[in-house]
Amino acid sequence: MEHQESTFNGYNGIALYAQAWLPEARPRAAVALVHGFGEHSGRYANVVAALLPRGYAVHGYDLRGHGRSPGQRGLIMAWDEYREDTRAFLETVRKPHPDVPSFLYGHSLGGLIVLDFVLHDPAGLRGVIASGPTLGPPAIAPILVAISRVLSSIAPRFSLEAGLEKPALSRDPAVPKAYAEDPLVHGRASARLGTELTRTLEWVNAHAGELRLPLLLLHGAADRIAPPAFSKHFFENVGGTDKTFLSPPGGFHEPHNDIDHAAVLAEVEAWIARHL
Repeated sequence: MEHQESTFNGYNGIALYAQAWLPEARPRAAVALVHGFGEHSGRYANVVAALLPRGYAVHGYDLRGHGRSPGQRGLIMAWDEYREDTRAFLETVRKPHPDVPSFLYGHSLGGLIVLDFVLHDPAGLRGVIASGPTLGPPAIAPILVAISRVLSSIAPRFSLEAGLEKPALSRDPAVPKAYAEDPLVHGRASARLGTELTRTLEWVNAHAGELRLPLLLLHGAADRIAPPAFSKHFFENVGGTDKTFLSPPGGFHEPHNDIDHAAVLAEVEAWIARHL
């Protein structure tokens, strides 16, 4: 296994941090990871451990304002920043192995990012995996949502702690503990991020019928951070016929870090293998 770290130029030239885990032989496929709000690409060790031995290259990047990437924590001025950053990221993923299938895998906020991306431009992708995507109102205090709406146009950089319920991340108590102690994790959400997220999730839901790319939608049945009912509704409206909904019973927000992650990720790998 080879671990690589690098940077690439995202939207408007921002230098974003990226890392890759590569098998020794030619990869069967490349899996491009997009992480969730407040976290970073380094929290996906279980995904890497499940896919790398099976011959997959795994790539991840830190969103602007997250992890090792620059920018005010939790700030975007427009959703286009996330979409175009992801486009540039995919170009870096495909460059070292242009002839192998590629899959886009996003979790939570990253789940919304990848669904929005493939609805705009599915070209060159073999499939999309959305894990615990934010497809309904986020589980934060209503006052924060109201403040976000008021300040988005007059003070878009204003930010507050989102108040994420850390114990709801995983049934494994070590996961929220590590999350709370991780210096690369933050909880800041800007006013503009709030309104852009709301606008995007409404658009994605309205255009679900246009999604034709093979889809694996993975959502813990007991997720309190991003309620699974919104994912079920989206899934039912997806227009393509090659779609799979996987809902681990009792699962919390991070299926890849929950107590049954090995079995869940084995199903994810099997889905990818069926689409090679």
